Amino acid sequence: MRKSFLPRILILLLSAFISTQGVADQRKVFRIGVIKIAAHAALDADEKGFEAGLASAGFKEGVNVIYDRQNAQGDMGKANAIAKKFVDQQVDLIHSIATPTTKAVMDVAKEIPVVFSSITDPVGSQIVPSHSAPGMKTGTNLTGVSDLWPVFLQMQTYAKFVPEAKRWGTIYNPAEPNSVLHVTEMRKAAKELGLTLVEAIIASTKEVPQAAASLVGKVDAVAITSDNTAVVDLESIVKVCNENKIPLFAGDVDSVPRGAVAAYGLDYYLVGYSAGKKAVLILKGTKPGDIPWGPVEKFSLVINEKAAAEQGVVLSPELLKRADKVIR
Repeated sequence: MRKSFLPRILILLLSAFISTQGVADQRKVFRIGVIKIAAHAALDADEKGFEAGLASAGFKEGVNVIYDRQNAQGDMGKANAIAKKFVDQQVDLIHSIATPTTKAVMDVAKEIPVVFSSITDPVGSQIVPSHSAPGMKTGTNLTGVSDLWPVFLQMQTYAKFVPEAKRWGTIYNPAEPNSVLHVTEMRKAAKELGLTLVEAIIASTKEVPQAAASLVGKVDAVAITSDNTAVVDLESIVKVCNENKIPLFAGDVDSVPRGAVAAYGLDYYLVGYSAGKKAVLILKGTKPGDIPWGPVEKFSLVINEKAAAEQGVVLSPELLKRADKVIR
């Protein structure tokens, strides 16, 4: 009896130790640094979607996750400082939203796992290795979700709303690589569709109202691409378009409730949600470099009836029927 008692005690103690370790692992609190280049509807939706993706897998704020949410406010100096702070604090993971902030993070976070989102061209922006392609692993400390828009299909769709519009305007900041890529595609699309593209260049959000006003009399319609600088102050563009009956179209569906007539594009909540699912894998032990990066491929057509009326657009039954969502 005594000989079998000691092994039994050891087994019980070992079981208790393993059980305690399991509880400790479950109770680990992960610190996640979140950095976005600016605050606007699309990037805010991305941020919320990311957290929802984590929460769906049991990683919930106040329970086992602490978020340090930071906004660079379009300032690369601030972005660099925020990235360094995350490294100094040794956060467990960084969620970087948009190209400029991700580049700031990459400059200093060499060991911390990074999940990017809302980056139009990860390869061209040198966020992922040059040999990489959507669906491939990066082999680095980084993975994420890109948001390349269907630019030709967007322009083709918007032209159906206002077939009489031949001169199209856009506003963008050439310092944003995502904007440069999309505007390049807009030029190609405009040429193929027999349209003229008039470009208004800005360097900061405070220049948006003046840029919008400069298009009056020069364009028949306006389409805003994935330019964070312009979208931050979309309301100024909406104001000019409403006052001058210029139809305004956006590339992200989150801009439609803010006053655009329509958008055929991405739901940035889903962009963030997809990125959050990749973060879940990392927090469970998978190396970020072993998780393929890629785009979100689901696009939606959203129409704002009120904006259409204010900007002089008559919505055809065909377009309304095609819409995934109509804002009354």
